[in-house]
Amino acid sequence: MDGCVFCKIIKKELPSIVYYEDDKLIAIKDINPVTPVHILIIPKEHIINVKDINESNAQILIDIHRIANKLAKDLGIAEKGYRLITNCGKEAGQTVFHLHYHLLGGVDMGEKLL
Repeated sequence: MDGCVFCKIIKKELPSIVYYEDDKLIAIKDINPVTPVHILIIPKEHIINVKDINESNAQILIDIHRIANKLAKDLGIAEKGYRLITNCGKEAGQTVFHLHYHLLGGVDMGEKLL
């Protein structure tokens, strides 16, 4: 989609540090990390957010979780724990309107979400 920063990263029009990539997903380092491990897992298909998941694209959610587990193991945060978050809409904090999940870890985040 024109103007989408994640679509530009997927097309290699913008640089990023890539942790994982296949034909359906890319996982990149967040440019403003809030934890020692902060990776964005992004489907290559432009899906705005989870409200746009349907029967034809629902498999991507399984793929995202599978890759999150792999990355957490590879980066040494699987055993102590990690957080996997997606925002859905402006009031939820979504700033890039292309579905993506934040994989967060490497520090004790406690129970609070805010």
